[in-house]
Amino acid sequence: MSDDLELRDTADQLPDRFENPGFPPHEQRRGDVDPRANKFSERIVVALFAVSILGTIAMIAAYFAFPPGETAASMQRSNLAMGLGLAFALLGIGTGAVHWAKSLMSDHEVAEERHPLRSSDEVRAQAVEVLKEGAADSAIGRRTVLKGAVATSLALFPLTIVVPLVGNVGGDWDVASFKRTMWKKGTRLTTDPLGRPIKAADVTIGSITSVIPEGLEETAHPLDEKAKAVVVLLRLDPRDLKIQPGREDWQYDGIVAYSKICTHVGCPVALYEQQTHHLLCPCHQSTFDVADGAKVIFGPAKRALPQLPITVDTEGYLVASSDFTEPIGPSFWERLR
Repeated sequence: MSDDLELRDTADQLPDRFENPGFPPHEQRRGDVDPRANKFSERIVVALFAVSILGTIAMIAAYFAFPPGETAASMQRSNLAMGLGLAFALLGIGTGAVHWAKSLMSDHEVAEERHPLRSSDEVRAQAVEVLKEGAADSAIGRRTVLKGAVATSLALFPLTIVVPLVGNVGGDWDVASFKRTMWKKGTRLTTDPLGRPIKAADVTIGSITSVIPEGLEETAHPLDEKAKAVVVLLRLDPRDLKIQPGREDWQYDGIVAYSKICTHVGCPVALYEQQTHHLLCPCHQSTFDVADGAKVIFGPAKRALPQLPITVDTEGYLVASSDFTEPIGPSFWERLR
């Protein structure tokens, strides 16, 4: 009871409203009082935007100097060179803008009362004057080199996006290529990456194997073809399979093959939970039920993994019955579903 009285007495002593403490004393920056320091800060900002300009130029030069090629090493070299150029292009713009705001623009604290969404004409005119005063205070009108560096870096940066897009127009933009892979009737399933043909009798229940088409390395663009054609091969107890209508002959004695490319953003699915028959994509945790047509049961993916129809040849090796009957991977603009 005494505690309640103490709390009530304390509440009675609190004021209805607090006095506005106002702003703390304004502390001038070194550049506000020393013209040489102010000029030095301007040079730093110019240098940072110049770094962005050089980064953009380096990125475009790397795009032409280091084409991706067909090997992992050439792709790594190309991505590294263009990535470094793009990093410096963005870093220069970002750090230059931050340093400009902190060292050259006005840092006086300003407060205004809350007001309706549409300010009065007087307030709007006052706001324009404040902006003009801020611009005058930062001396932007007299900083021609700084303005030139900012304008040049911002004007050149979009080239880091436009040049690769324009350069890739052609075969890489042929979306019809996503609707077909090198799988065809009679193509043997082989282990990835050794390329050994797989006999159905050697596939055990509960196993999962990454599979590529036979003859992949003999194609003109093996990496491109592998990115589309790679599948996962699994064997379940035939009694656990829920055969989809029209797919009665797409599996062989419980052995099924599905595209390894996640239908969300294209990551490789490979984590298999044997007891539940769930196949997990490690990137965003999309989960597919391989016992039920690889339907999505969890995660951001919206479509089941495409199934590759398979059978066996006269020697007992697993072969494809046809190509995928639907496009593999994520959705794209010409896809109907």
